[in-house]
Amino acid sequence: MHINKYLKALAIASTVGMLLILLGGALVTKTDSGMGCGRHWPGCNGQLIPDVITPEVLIEFSHRLVTGAVGIFIVALAVWAWRSLGHVRETKFLSFMAVFFLVLQALIGAAQVKWGQGDFILALHFGISLISFAAVLLLTLLVFEVDRKFDTDKIRIGKTLRFHTIGITLYSYVVIYTGALVRHTESSLVCRDWPLCRNDEFTLPTNLYEWVQMGHRVAAGLIFIWILITAIHVIKNYKDQRAIYWSWIIALILVTCQLVSGMFVILTRLNLYIALLHSLFISLLFGLLCYMILLLSRSRAKN
Repeated sequence: MHINKYLKALAIASTVGMLLILLGGALVTKTDSGMGCGRHWPGCNGQLIPDVITPEVLIEFSHRLVTGAVGIFIVALAVWAWRSLGHVRETKFLSFMAVFFLVLQALIGAAQVKWGQGDFILALHFGISLISFAAVLLLTLLVFEVDRKFDTDKIRIGKTLRFHTIGITLYSYVVIYTGALVRHTESSLVCRDWPLCRNDEFTLPTNLYEWVQMGHRVAAGLIFIWILITAIHVIKNYKDQRAIYWSWIIALILVTCQLVSGMFVILTRLNLYIALLHSLFISLLFGLLCYMILLLSRSRAKN
């Protein structure tokens, strides 16, 4: 089947745009620019377009503009994919998920600006945006017919790998939430050493902020170990299935980059570029894990 080249271009633009939304949201949080436009939404400081531009205003207002523009792209992609690829089983579901969670994350962001919310609620914001990103990414893969290129109709997945794939994907959301909680509770530098909170003594955390920080480190360490074990299993048993084999190799690379960048976030005392890379790696990893869930669902149907 021939896919319209403009639909492919729209899919790429939407995927890149969702990444920009994710990184833009992380930038807003990391630079404390959330109140750059005051308690005004969708306007900024009482104006449709602010005439006084500070760094905080620029970051917050740019994030809103990018979210609005990309939102139009995603709605267009969802409608176009629905009409052109509606016969593909996952298309309609992914189209709905992409739009629904994009709108949901925008509403949560607006509610934070207008009324403010607790840190534990705000930590959901990044995770909700990630679901929309994953849906857009999977739609893009369907548009480019990646499943046909890698013969995914021939995939056979055993019970062990099924368990690990579902478990790691669900658990990755816990890691993502704890990481977002670290940012929103301003716990990033409460532990100034790595890997322990204080390397010169082995003690349990003494307050909520240390628990949040060390809880995230433990969660991140566990997902690295889990993906490593799964990747070894795949290398031993799935060399003949390219999509599965290379997906887990890439997952291992991404989770390693995630772990290392997290370490350098602490050691560099919150270097902004490293912190944004940290957000990028987990976004790509979650998208990849969702793709493997898609492959798993197809394998189950065929078995």
